Amino acid sequence: MSISKYEVFSSVVELGSLTRAAEMLNLTQSGVSHAISSLENEFGFMLLTRDRSGISLTPNGERVLRHIREVLQWDERLRQEVAAINGLEVGMLRIGTFTSVSAQWLPGILKQFHNEHPTIEIKLLEGDYDEIEAWIGNFSVDFGFVPLPTAKSFEVVPLKKDRILCILPNSHPLSRENTISFEQIKEAPFIMAKWGGDEDIRRTLHENHVTPKIRYEVAENEAILAMVGNGLGISILPEMVISRTDQSIRAVALERAHYRTIGIAVHSRKNLSPAAGKFINCARSWLSDQNLLDFDTQGWWF
Repeated sequence: MSISKYEVFSSVVELGSLTRAAEMLNLTQSGVSHAISSLENEFGFMLLTRDRSGISLTPNGERVLRHIREVLQWDERLRQEVAAINGLEVGMLRIGTFTSVSAQWLPGILKQFHNEHPTIEIKLLEGDYDEIEAWIGNFSVDFGFVPLPTAKSFEVVPLKKDRILCILPNSHPLSRENTISFEQIKEAPFIMAKWGGDEDIRRTLHENHVTPKIRYEVAENEAILAMVGNGLGISILPEMVISRTDQSIRAVALERAHYRTIGIAVHSRKNLSPAAGKFINCARSWLSDQNLLDFDTQGWWF
């Protein structure tokens, strides 16, 4: 069995297309099809189904995918270790991230990392919280930025306490208050997030015994901010989400401070690749330089 066939199979599943996988791997489509067929013959069962709607995993394909991706991660770690022994620095790093980390942190972290380690490639997978945890669990990524605690038994390190704030239109009678009470939130039309981060909002409301008067549920942060800016209701969101709002919106502290804790989660710290360790160190360094690191986690770093 060939590592290259595993890479083809994993890429086809990730991209949902033989054609796109062929383009990414610089292969012909027939070459990709042959690799999948050869792997299926070796395993003795079908891995993929192909129909007009595209590519999908068979139940058996679902069972082996996690193990194949784990093998690919170990192969990548081996290549990096061999390169390091020979005084070289190479590798591919796959990182799970969500929107506010991608917008607020990663540009600075990536710039610093590429300056220090220009030969290491990075691929970002952006999704919601559940997707990122699934990617870590099935070895689609080396590690991920996630809110803590996680639903799964990962090794985690906290980085930042991100305040939960109330956002109101500037025209709202409460917009000049220094703090907003949860009793006041109860009475206002509310715009609820319908994305991976809504756990932060629902948890904050639940802990304060608030059942909001939900007027709209929307999936995009920008839509929530636009609706609030146009006077359609109020909402609560993490501070990193609303750090670049226009003048039509005001963010106000809640009467009792609430936070989401952002950290990094890994499947197993001891099995991290050298490149992953270097990136995590770089992220900590950048956050510390920007006065954004809220936790003393010196002993966790590499």
